[in-house]
Amino acid sequence: MIKNLHGAPRIGGWSRSADREIFMKKNNAMLRFTMALAAPLICLGATAPATAADFYAGKTIRFVVGADVGGGYDIYSRTISRTWPDFIPGKPTIVVQNMPGAGSGRAAGYMQNIAPKDGTYIAALMPGAIIGPLLDDKMKGQYDPTKFQYLGTADSGTRVCVTSINSKVKTLKDAMTQEVKMGASQSGGSTVDYAAMVRNATGAKVKIVAGYKGTAEIGLAIERGEVDGLCGWDWASLKAQKPDWLRDKKINILVQFGQDPEPELVKLGVPQFTSFIKDDAVKQAAEVVMAQQIFGRPYIAPPGVPAAEIETLRSSFMKTVADPKFIEDAKKARIDVSAMAGDKVQAIVNKIYGNPKDVIVRAKSLIKP
Repeated sequence: MIKNLHGAPRIGGWSRSADREIFMKKNNAMLRFTMALAAPLICLGATAPATAADFYAGKTIRFVVGADVGGGYDIYSRTISRTWPDFIPGKPTIVVQNMPGAGSGRAAGYMQNIAPKDGTYIAALMPGAIIGPLLDDKMKGQYDPTKFQYLGTADSGTRVCVTSINSKVKTLKDAMTQEVKMGASQSGGSTVDYAAMVRNATGAKVKIVAGYKGTAEIGLAIERGEVDGLCGWDWASLKAQKPDWLRDKKINILVQFGQDPEPELVKLGVPQFTSFIKDDAVKQAAEVVMAQQIFGRPYIAPPGVPAAEIETLRSSFMKTVADPKFIEDAKKARIDVSAMAGDKVQAIVNKIYGNPKDVIVRAKSLIKP
């Protein structure tokens, strides 16, 4: 019998200890190879984000509306909130919470500084709150609209100035010689900014009566005769809130504000606001103010929400506004829908904030109350 150096007997030319050593080497090599293949998969499993369905299932999304109950922004938001969950994977519950104040500035500040940044808080803001920090020095530093993540807008609309049929001022030309009292909410809201713009750009004798909660309350003030009318009312909101006023011809529509003429208002003979402005520089500044109407019903998420959740909310929003059920609900609520995707709204906001300084200075002077 042949022995190895350690005296262990050989079997078939190999010792038992040598066999074990060879076996262990092969086994260890195979284990290292298997682990090397598995490592990327293990890491991938550990770092892969949860799906949207995993994230939103069983959760509640708080939908903060920066306007009072019963106004146009509230009507739009509540109508959308009834269908939106159907298109968010996991079908979370959406709860609408009104947070009026400072023309949606209060809600905007809350979204940037307080609201959780995980995709469970979204907001409906008035467009004036989006351009407010650009045109109102008092709003600077409270929040930065360029940092919000825009989910889309439900409407790109036209605004109007109206007076009661009982008012002596029935046209904008009348307001050049007679004082007209325009009800308004608070600084930063369209009802203040647009009334001031009419006065400052055309010389009309507009007296701003501020302090109302929103267009619903101003409408009651018009009916009671406390004020003649209001400016900066969204045409879509007017039709939704006061269809009887239009049907029974209870109001005069003095002027329309918009990038392009609204066909319905053209048929009614309502002139465009810019036709009353003689100075081209003033007209350019007025167009900066009116650019907010391109995103008439903007919906946002706070800065810092992960990209995956933003994409989920953006895509589900666009599916919602195209859904037959939502469209039927919108008709019943008498609201117009002309939606725009969130990334496009984001680009428009950045463009507005990129205007030359001299144009911004003139725009600021136009909306000074």
